[in-house]
Amino acid sequence: MSVDEEIPLARPVLGEAEEAGVIEVLRSGQLSLGPRVPAFEQAFAQRIGVPHASAVSSGTTGLHLCLRAVGVSDGDEVVTSPFSFVASANVCLYERARPVFADIDPVTLNLDPAAAAAAVGERTAALLPVHIFGFPADIPAFEGIGLPIVEDACEALGAVHADGTPVGGRGNPAVFGFYANKQLTTGEGGMITLADGAMKERIDSERNQGRAPDMGWLDHDRLGFNYRLSDIAAAIGLAQLDRLDGMLAGRARVAARYREALTGIEGLGLPCEDRGGDRRGWFVFVVQVPRELRRDDVIRGLRAHGVQSKPYLPAIHLMSFYRERFGHREGEFPVCEDVAARSVALPFFPEMTDGQVERVAGALRTVLEPART
Repeated sequence: MSVDEEIPLARPVLGEAEEAGVIEVLRSGQLSLGPRVPAFEQAFAQRIGVPHASAVSSGTTGLHLCLRAVGVSDGDEVVTSPFSFVASANVCLYERARPVFADIDPVTLNLDPAAAAAAVGERTAALLPVHIFGFPADIPAFEGIGLPIVEDACEALGAVHADGTPVGGRGNPAVFGFYANKQLTTGEGGMITLADGAMKERIDSERNQGRAPDMGWLDHDRLGFNYRLSDIAAAIGLAQLDRLDGMLAGRARVAARYREALTGIEGLGLPCEDRGGDRRGWFVFVVQVPRELRRDDVIRGLRAHGVQSKPYLPAIHLMSFYRERFGHREGEFPVCEDVAARSVALPFFPEMTDGQVERVAGALRTVLEPART
């Protein structure tokens, strides 16, 4: 790589196995509703250690189907995190329910269980904790609240709870996402893991326009959606699953190199380290810039040095749609707002070289020091 070539924010790991799998599906002539989807589901369920998995067209569609499956409907409330990709809030609105936000833990950046419990009201129908940036949310604490749980694990493939259970393996419906920057990619796509066979049957029907497996093509007995994953995508997923351990190890290596290269920069917040037995499944490497600096100035400065970066993530309740719809204002969730205002995602992918990490770290130091003075 030349010194002047821009370092991308993310880059998937794809090779001959993915190409061969796609070609095999194309030559079979069965691009959807074929054998690769159930094969991918079975392999993924085995990886997470659950009885069932359902492949869907995206993490967002998976979250929507799970909320429906646990009974969320008109007028209900779902307690969730304001520090997440907007989809985890939007899916509540798909069912005419309201996302009720609670503040986050300042260390893990996950939904704070105590704050979530305080936000529960008479109309709360479910909890939707997010394993943000791949760090395991405190699911045992949420389970103690006694409400149905849908886990947003879209960023957390490879993460492990303190008791050794993989994230997504506790039996609650949990959703993984397979966008191109995720630990495993199918281009677009997602997977629901769950323990309840009847819930899987419902989800499998609703992802396919409400048709049960034993019904005719034009016969449907419930409301459904076109949330299917294609066999082409599933073929890519199967190849990615075979190489997942190596990709996770690559991400962990890059994260460790970043931590070493960025330690000592005054006021720069780094991702929390694994603690209490919880282990992160690395998705992105997000830092918080010092409070006296403007995050967007830092992003512009990095771009001038050929380094892509991105605000990660904006506070959902302060997005214009949520402000106008629900009247949210600054000051409601101070931890989330502080973190969101300072967070920057740096380039991060499994095949990133030590030289690229050093270049990003050097660019960040160069941008931060003059700005501070």
